[in-house]
Amino acid sequence: MSVALFLLRCTEIGLSMNDLDLLTVGMVNDMFVEKSNDNYEWRELASQDDFNKF
Repeated sequence: MSVALFLLRCTEIGLSMNDLDLLTVGMVNDMFVEKSNDNYEWRELASQDDFNKF
C-alpha cells in the first residue's frame, strides 16, 4: 500500500493527522474493512443463545 492510498483511506473514514499518532497501520486497515461491512446484509444474526453456546 502506498502512502497516498493509506492517507486516502484515513480521509474516507474521517481520521485526522492527530488521530494517526494513536493508531497503527493495521488498526486503520481494520477500521476501513469494518466500514465497508456496515452496509452488508447478514442472513442471520447471533442470538444470546448462540453466544451462550460459544
